[in-house]
Amino acid sequence: MARHVSRVKIKDWRRKLHAGLIPAVPATLGKSGELHRAAHDAYVQYMTRQPIAGVAVWAHTGRGLLLDAETRAEVLRSWRSGLPRYQCVIAGAGANAARERDPERYCLAALGMAEEALRLGADALLVYPPTLFRDLPNRDTRIVDYHRRFAELDVPLVLFYLYEAAGGVGYSPEVLDALLRLPQVIGIKMATLDSVMTYQDVARRIRRTQPDKLLITGEDRFLGYSLMCGGDAALIGMGAACCRLQADLLQAHAAGESERFLELSRRTDILAAHTFIAPMEGYIRRMLWVLVLQGVIPVEAAYDPWGPDLPKSEYRALEVALREIGEAAGASREKGA
Repeated sequence: MARHVSRVKIKDWRRKLHAGLIPAVPATLGKSGELHRAAHDAYVQYMTRQPIAGVAVWAHTGRGLLLDAETRAEVLRSWRSGLPRYQCVIAGAGANAARERDPERYCLAALGMAEEALRLGADALLVYPPTLFRDLPNRDTRIVDYHRRFAELDVPLVLFYLYEAAGGVGYSPEVLDALLRLPQVIGIKMATLDSVMTYQDVARRIRRTQPDKLLITGEDRFLGYSLMCGGDAALIGMGAACCRLQADLLQAHAAGESERFLELSRRTDILAAHTFIAPMEGYIRRMLWVLVLQGVIPVEAAYDPWGPDLPKSEYRALEVALREIGEAAGASREKGA
């Protein structure tokens, strides 16, 4: 039997994403949960003017596992048609464990979402961690087999190491080694939130065992430090707004511009300290509020039906923080926030 050779070229993806910002973009939704199309179009146009390597759609920030199929398709299709081809569209792919409790149906639903994303023009897949398997027997074997089924699609895959409180799975070192050896895997997105040790340990392991694979930081609360630990690129929800600030941070680190890097890191940390706070699921609406305060979308498109209610005091605090870091645009749009 002929040995299968993957078409995925890791070196090409390293060049494409090196020191690049990939915003995990939210959906611009109205109060009843419908897509606010005018705001969405304005947001896509805004992103075409930003120094980004691409976008990630259907990720946690974009509520990919919760959007209805029609909205999900419209979101991905418009991002792919709106961005130039040199900017990639990475689509989240997985299944909702609250809806699919049977392991095989869960896998088929996840693969179906992956195939849908590819039909709509996605360039790569961000594989949601299979949370259904977290407490099942033979957990590690199930996790590896799940990813092997994705690998059979023979398209670029990004592993997703998400902290468990957000629906993730803590992969063991043995599981990580098995997943990173898959030739279709171009790298791993780390989003541990507050586990610096986990990020450090995984970063060292990748550099030692799979140095060709990308370490993609998703660490909004310690973005600068995560780059210092070896992050090659950033795929983050915070990148949904204030893109140039974060893209400049990545470039300053890559260029070894230490003073500029430290100043940009200080400003980025202020943004993170006002958006990635408890209740953590509120970060999606906070990032939408940032887009409102920057004049990108109207406040009527800044709802997250699945997130917590947030006090208006947070909106006001965000406005002050944006002014402090030089990212505010015009007067406050607090009415209706």
